[in-house]
Amino acid sequence: MSDDDTSKPPMLVLLESLAFYRNVRVGLVAGAGLAVTLYLVRALELLGPVIDTREYPLFGPEVWYALLAFVLAATFGLLVAIALTIAEAARGARAVSRE
Repeated sequence: MSDDDTSKPPMLVLLESLAFYRNVRVGLVAGAGLAVTLYLVRALELLGPVIDTREYPLFGPEVWYALLAFVLAATFGLLVAIALTIAEAARGARAVSRE
């Protein structure tokens, strides 16, 4: 390996060419938006009251739904980021094959 500090690592070049960091930001915003929307629908009972027949250990239902909303936001955000990255890779592959 060379000691040239001006060249970027190959993995960083790949991530930049796939617009990975932009895709992660878009995914996080999309995931957070979906999770907040669904949490507000549940917490504010926008679709009507929920019949609570369950008992929730340690915390009330609002805390458990907030934790579930966090997991949903992270999962959906990752899914969106992966989909956008795959789409960018396909666009790049088509552009290279045309040349």
